[in-house]
Amino acid sequence: MKMTTMTKGISRFVLRTSVALPLVMAPAVSVTVLEAVGVAAPFAQTEAQSDEKTRKVPAMRENVFKKLGKVQEAADAEDWNAALAALRDMEAGKEDYNAYEMAQMYYFYGFVNYSMERYQQAISAYKKVLAQGVENIPVGTELNSLKTIAQLNMVTENFDEALKYLNRWFAASDSIGATDYALRGQAYYQNGDEAGALKDMNKAVSMYEAKGKVPKENWLSLQRFLYYEKNDYKTVTSILEKLVKHYPKGEYYKQLSGMYGELKREKDQLHMMEAAYIAGALQKEKELLNMAYLFMGNDVPYKGAKVIKKGIDEKKIERTSENLETLAQAYQMARELRKSIPELEAAAKLSDEGKLYSRLAGIYLDLDKNEKALEMGGKALKKGDLKRPDQLYIVLGMANANLKNYDNALKNLEKAKEDERSEKFANQWIGFVEEEMKREEQLAI
Repeated sequence: MKMTTMTKGISRFVLRTSVALPLVMAPAVSVTVLEAVGVAAPFAQTEAQSDEKTRKVPAMRENVFKKLGKVQEAADAEDWNAALAALRDMEAGKEDYNAYEMAQMYYFYGFVNYSMERYQQAISAYKKVLAQGVENIPVGTELNSLKTIAQLNMVTENFDEALKYLNRWFAASDSIGATDYALRGQAYYQNGDEAGALKDMNKAVSMYEAKGKVPKENWLSLQRFLYYEKNDYKTVTSILEKLVKHYPKGEYYKQLSGMYGELKREKDQLHMMEAAYIAGALQKEKELLNMAYLFMGNDVPYKGAKVIKKGIDEKKIERTSENLETLAQAYQMARELRKSIPELEAAAKLSDEGKLYSRLAGIYLDLDKNEKALEMGGKALKKGDLKRPDQLYIVLGMANANLKNYDNALKNLEKAKEDERSEKFANQWIGFVEEEMKREEQLAI
């Protein structure tokens, strides 16, 4: 007559595996000058040309053309100070220039200041280009100025102004590409308009995909974040699947695993988290333990045990009583009792309570190691703080009975009877022990 105690304590872990994995969804929005602005050397813009429209503008006179040529020569050599000096010399006679010539001079000012990373001065110069009147400048110059002002305002984080000039550019341009929608989408996002941002990011992504091109990583990242804010987890999941496919990173594996968890796709959640683990993206204790819980909850407890053991050995998981107990549980579930017991004993030593020693007493009883059961039971009582001491007294009574320590067995079982929950079982064992005592007395006669 024996009580099976080996599987006690595992239910605590099962509850923990149902907790959703943490999901980090910070948007990756990055607009750099080199990526976003792309200002070309302006001398090519001095002629009235555009792929979209043409506009008749005032003619440029030869003396002004020569002065701009000096500026261009210095710019080609990237001698920006010389270019600025040539522009200042030219500006001294600006009273004699027509609007088109003035616009080209300020366009050069904008380009040189941009090249010197003097962005506010560049913005001011490009605004002066537009101030000459759109009827006096080529369409290309107008469009380039509008877009460059918008992009430089993005760089300097003046998002209101960036949107203002981007919208002017959108209204004037006949050729709007995916990167333009993406830029405006980023501006909307930075300005707090998530609805406008999502509309433009969707447009940018769909335009790229319609041409068989892979959308840029930061486009998908912002799109993913915006849908996450709307609690549209199915769409977030589909976007993360694209990110994992085209830009495989451990962080995306983790986030996709979290989304699979939200959608109750447990097997997919496990596989994606395992991919993150293999990629070395799980480094924090909480992440590693979550990985182990997923393995345990999906009937692969030995893999869970390996994750915890490796984490403890590499000092990524703290060697606490609780973590050692979880490791022991994983081994138990994997039917690796030989590996489970040392970890549970180590956990018991670190614990302030006697419950783990009490559990060990039951395990040793199941293994017919009655002396070890009594040893562990004694340590459990010494540490105390047991929720069900009656159950431990049952174990001690059974171990003593197996060793024919009948007097001690009866004492233990009488203590167990004090809790009505164990009274019936204790009485059964008391009857068994008393019968054994009588039988041995008769044999001794």
